[in-house]
Amino acid sequence: MTVGIDIGGLELITTAVLMLSAERAIVYANPAAEHLLALSKRQLVGLTLPQLFRDSERISPAIDLAAQHGASYTEHEIELHLVGKVNGASRLVINCTASWLDNHAANKTAAQLLLELRPIDQELKVAREARVAEQNQANRELVRNLAHEIKNPLGGLRGAAQLLQHELSSPQLVEYTQVIISEADRLQSLVNRLLTPHKLPRFVGTDIHVVLDRVRQLMQNEFGRTHAIDADFDVSLPQVEIDSEQITQVLLNIARNACQSSAESASPSVTLRTRVARQIVLARRRHRMALEIAIIDNGSGILPEHRDRIFFPLFTTRTEGTGSGLGLSIAQTFISQHFGSIEVESEPGHTVFRVLLPFTHPTDHVNAGTAV
Repeated sequence: MTVGIDIGGLELITTAVLMLSAERAIVYANPAAEHLLALSKRQLVGLTLPQLFRDSERISPAIDLAAQHGASYTEHEIELHLVGKVNGASRLVINCTASWLDNHAANKTAAQLLLELRPIDQELKVAREARVAEQNQANRELVRNLAHEIKNPLGGLRGAAQLLQHELSSPQLVEYTQVIISEADRLQSLVNRLLTPHKLPRFVGTDIHVVLDRVRQLMQNEFGRTHAIDADFDVSLPQVEIDSEQITQVLLNIARNACQSSAESASPSVTLRTRVARQIVLARRRHRMALEIAIIDNGSGILPEHRDRIFFPLFTTRTEGTGSGLGLSIAQTFISQHFGSIEVESEPGHTVFRVLLPFTHPTDHVNAGTAV
């Protein structure tokens, strides 16, 4: 099936549309495409798809089939990255439909193919948040129950080791009981950390940069000899209603992971950045403005198959045995209690954790579903 061209209609629709010539160069882009790709029509016209997208081959099957059969074909959930951009704005997740145009002109620069790009980032994000929240809740309940089951016999084990220690005369045997006591204390600390996130936050108006300055100083003390710990703050941001102790812990957990992940880089660096996020959905409520805290590192990145699992309790990618697998799980719990979210984008050499928080505690307002 072929389609005709109605340029006037394409100018008005909200779906991003690109028209391609027989040589696969862009000959037209509607205003929605300009907005989606953050490029003007003048910048877009003349570009080929490989010049626009780093991974343009992902939409090639739909284009090839449309050209071969003179019909329309759709590829679903394609992840694309704009050429020349390395920040969060470079990533698009779209459904792409390629349609053959009813154009018999011999001119190779005439429009031959129409591409419709429909971003689905928001739908996927909402679905993923619901799925992750449900999975995390189940995991937290399981871990909490296990922690309670471990706590009582652990106390008995430690007490028995102490009693045994008083009965022993051999220093070597006492050494063994001290190992038991020490390991019991370590496990007790782990159990306490598993149970701590269930404490509800106390929301107080806070300058987020005071919190971030403290986090940065702690990271400087721990990693300053090997890492560059940079700040990129928007000082015009208003106060945000948070539990500063919990958010400090969240940012410390993420920043420490970032420093450890980038330790093998030639010039390890971690950047703490604040911005305003606009027109964003958090905990199923739309906000005109929200706080975005980004922690960026130049480490090796996170494998795609690990990205949905890094927030699960006890999951860790470290092989040296130093990670408990609780840091990001605790961070996820605290942020959920703040009605926010954590997003992750990662590729080798560039990983971004974005913490998104409403400026105002939603339950404090009658119109909680509206913007702050």
